[in-house]
Amino acid sequence: MRARRIAALGAAVLFWCATSLGALADARPEPGAILRDWYTLMNELVRHTATYSPPVASRSFAYLGITAFEAAVGGSDKLVSLVGQLHGLDEVPQREAGVPYDETVVISAAMSDAIVFYFGNTGPTGQRSINRAQSKWRALAVDGVPEDVVTRSEAFGKAMAAAIFAWSQSDGGATVLNMGFPYEYELPKGDGKWAPTNLIRQQQLPLLPDWGNNRTFATPDGAACPTEGNPAYSADPASDFYKEAEEVYQTVKNATPEQAAIARFWSDDPMLSMTPPGHWVSIALQVADRADLPLDENVDLLARMGIAMSDAFVGCWQQKYAYNLVRPITYIKKVLDPKWEPILNTPPFPEYPSGHSTVSGAMDAVMTAFFGENYAFEDQTGSPDGRNPRKYASFHEAAEEAGISRLYGGIHFRSAIEDGLVQGHCIAAYTIALKTRK
Repeated sequence: MRARRIAALGAAVLFWCATSLGALADARPEPGAILRDWYTLMNELVRHTATYSPPVASRSFAYLGITAFEAAVGGSDKLVSLVGQLHGLDEVPQREAGVPYDETVVISAAMSDAIVFYFGNTGPTGQRSINRAQSKWRALAVDGVPEDVVTRSEAFGKAMAAAIFAWSQSDGGATVLNMGFPYEYELPKGDGKWAPTNLIRQQQLPLLPDWGNNRTFATPDGAACPTEGNPAYSADPASDFYKEAEEVYQTVKNATPEQAAIARFWSDDPMLSMTPPGHWVSIALQVADRADLPLDENVDLLARMGIAMSDAFVGCWQQKYAYNLVRPITYIKKVLDPKWEPILNTPPFPEYPSGHSTVSGAMDAVMTAFFGENYAFEDQTGSPDGRNPRKYASFHEAAEEAGISRLYGGIHFRSAIEDGLVQGHCIAAYTIALKTRK
């Protein structure tokens, strides 16, 4: 079944690539439009790249966003470089003064190389899609542009992609072995500590236990926004911990069709979807496209989102492995009902805080700062996979729903959700404080 679903997704990527390129065939794209198309392809590639768990995806989106942003800075009278503002980013290539560059060619060249840097280990379907996009989109980008401008613009875009990639190699997350599962790891001991939640051999040890030690972008480090901590573990029916478990148990047992739909809409499973970071990137692309954002606003939004989501996962993972909390499925089967099953598959890492909630809180803060309070939108991310679009009155409402979806799905306790949302807002504040405009 899993193989058939992955094959179907592969066909979907090739179909998307063909139809998207066909739609652009008669018109040379504006730089903001071609950037959004590269991002759409990259979001689909997340499904087909074996190492792309949510933290890994968020990291790549951060570097991709910074690549596009820095590539656009020299051609804009509105943008300010992030050099000196992000940890370890001390310099980037500069444009030659007094000569023309073409912004569409610059962005296309930068993204064309960057996609290989960060998705070089994608599968055969993804490789074919990358190759086709590189060929077709370059032809569109350079159409009608003087040869010397093309040469200069492509060289600069490629140099920027290479420089940002070189910087990325020292952050602690550049190499992901065994799909992120350690070959050796001492599991935490004691009541209430995380234990494997399925029989898959590879997942008997938890995912990316050192990710919380990675270099951050804007926050001081992974421990900059600590959470309050989960209720003390207890099997006593009068305890707060038991009550939270009872809530998960009863919610799943009596889930309404709407609650089940929400759980599945935000499921965002690795290898079967674009993951939670990709889901929020999809939302941003949809909103940016409807608003017809110019290039300077596109790169600003996508860079801030990438930085905040990557820092959110580093911060969340730092706390996850500080608490090493048991998952609902383990506790409920042991204490409440051995036959209980959640709606969603339980991810193979500690419970507290919720990664979905932390990244959603961060994205709520960044997008609200960018577009304003009570910005209504419709999210069609799940439409290609048969899920109905959902409408939201604000990014805050969407983030709250993304968080509570994990309780509806049976994989998180309430405190992990609420504290994760708060943590995400704290982490995003550092990104929001970055100066990107003159």
